[in-house]
Amino acid sequence: MKKVLMAIVMMASLATFAQDRKMKRDNFTPEQRVELQVKKMTLDLDLNDKQQKDLKKLLTEQSKKREETKAKHDAVKAADKKPTNDERFAMRNKMMDEKIAFKAEMKKILNEKQMEKWEERKEDQKEQMRHQRKLTRHNSEK
Repeated sequence: MKKVLMAIVMMASLATFAQDRKMKRDNFTPEQRVELQVKKMTLDLDLNDKQQKDLKKLLTEQSKKREETKAKHDAVKAADKKPTNDERFAMRNKMMDEKIAFKAEMKKILNEKQMEKWEERKEDQKEQMRHQRKLTRHNSEK
């Protein structure tokens, strides 16, 4: 009887865990993700129509670049090749250049107050990610 009860409890917890993981990963298209991101930023930063249009264009370009980079990375990973230090440096350098360019474009779109709020949100997100990584590492060590 105890074994049956224990098996039922384990099955229920596994099913719940599997559902939670599925719910976290929404498989939206890049266009859908951009649309949701623009709407969220519109709510947070009180964007006008022109800002929304400009932001949508910028985020769409960024999304395309990200997809291309991911495809290249996946191809290298599938070939089981490891990049050299110089290649890794070049990739990181390119990524930083793209971040600088993105921030410059955001400064053109947003006013000062919106820019400050956007940067605050970005810092909050970074902090949340650090916290999540810490929790993940802590849980995996157990």
